[in-house]
Amino acid sequence: MNIANKTDIGRIRVVNEDRSIVQQDLNGFALAIVADGMGGHQAGDIASQMAIEVIQEQLQAVHIAMTLDECKAIVRESIEKANQTIFEFASSGEQYHGMGTTVVVLLATDEVLVIGHIGDSRAYLATSEQMVQLTEDHSLVFELLRSGQITEEEASQHPRRNVLTRALGTDSKVEAEVGHFTWQPGDLVLMCSDGLSGQLDNMAILNILQTGSDLQWKVDLLVKEALQAGGDDNITVVLLANEPSIRGDHS
Repeated sequence: MNIANKTDIGRIRVVNEDRSIVQQDLNGFALAIVADGMGGHQAGDIASQMAIEVIQEQLQAVHIAMTLDECKAIVRESIEKANQTIFEFASSGEQYHGMGTTVVVLLATDEVLVIGHIGDSRAYLATSEQMVQLTEDHSLVFELLRSGQITEEEASQHPRRNVLTRALGTDSKVEAEVGHFTWQPGDLVLMCSDGLSGQLDNMAILNILQTGSDLQWKVDLLVKEALQAGGDDNITVVLLANEPSIRGDHS
């Protein structure tokens, strides 16, 4: 597995509330997490950092001998633990009221992807021919789109496109969406906050993913293009390639 990641504050925000981490060898898995905090500079960055730390700590218990159902269960439990931790912290002071975060979590082998998420940070699978979104946004606009009340073009410009229907830490209980997928040698998994997906359409992203071979170059170019397209939010990108690599940890 080869992994590259990058985060950027963007052109408008004064604080980067995005967080990401990758752990290239976690007992036979690759681990990647992206979180996009909300609640203002006093709280959003704390929420996303707490989500990353709690989930990563909880997932240290995974091992390659686990069944698929066991892997999905521990991802779900780690997200629920993070939700509890953030919610309790948010209840400790008025300045943290309403704090929360999105999160997308990936456990990967060279054959299987286990993905859990809450909110509108995304995971995509890119092959040599196409790119498919693996997560469904927990957002008002996605619900309107799914019910046929708006078109995809209208969704991309909707004034309430940043309104979430589900987030981590805003309620005492939350339901994480956890699924599994297969991928092949040569495939790529892209994880990102909406600072990328809200600025570049799928075709623009796929064109970059299909250009060149260096993974970090692709990540850097994605961030650069999102900045040039407006950069009105924090931008975080994690890219995993199903190919051999030198093992190590990066955050």
